[in-house]
Amino acid sequence: MTARSRADLASASRIVVKVGSSSISGESSWRIPIIVEALAAAHARGAEVVLVSSGAIATGIPFLRLDARPTDLATQQAAAAVGQNILVYRYQESLRPFDIVAGQVLLTTGDLENPTSRSNARRAMERLLGLRILPIVNENDTVATQEIRFGDNDRLAAFVAQLIEADALVLLSDIESLYTRPPSDPSAVPIDVVAPDADLSGLEFGSTVVNSVGTGGAATKVSAARLAAASGIGVLVTSADLVDKALAGAEIGTWFEPALS
Repeated sequence: MTARSRADLASASRIVVKVGSSSISGESSWRIPIIVEALAAAHARGAEVVLVSSGAIATGIPFLRLDARPTDLATQQAAAAVGQNILVYRYQESLRPFDIVAGQVLLTTGDLENPTSRSNARRAMERLLGLRILPIVNENDTVATQEIRFGDNDRLAAFVAQLIEADALVLLSDIESLYTRPPSDPSAVPIDVVAPDADLSGLEFGSTVVNSVGTGGAATKVSAARLAAASGIGVLVTSADLVDKALAGAEIGTWFEPALS
């Protein structure tokens, strides 16, 4: 049943959680076991959980002995190929104590726009969830050149939530909630709830480039959240450090109310 409020996350049957590169790569890789523990708790109560995780390129960079995110497409693709392997290994090692097996699913937005590919992806995801596998989804960076250059996995997460008809989508960020202006602005005010028909045109959301390892930011999260909410999926945007509270239904973050038919 669709999560109509934050509190419903504690009992939601099917949840998609998205985490960005800056939260789990490089010096932030220590956060992976914390995120996994929260996912495992939801899994233990019977929920079907899908993790959409960025971070392949950022994770691969040090293994290619690079000092920074590469600017040429071929090296970005190479970093993604190496990093995806390492990233899923780290997740699986953290899942092992909970006796949960991860399943890697690499998609492009094009896969979800093509009816045949979309049907195949849905069938595979449904089977994985039925087998109590925890799917870890990422953009297929070795072929999705548009994502590497311009996009972000927030939108992919919204598409995945629509694909499997999730009850809720949780977009994990570096800050606890969205603000009316960039958080560094003294006049910024946290946003508590966004109604389906809310006019956000007067608000200022940050740049799409947030750091040297990932792409994204508040603007992409708002866009993805509204996309999912318009499909009847409740969306919470909050900090990766609060993932356990988020999945427990705590009153945190910014909640996008689902449009109800």
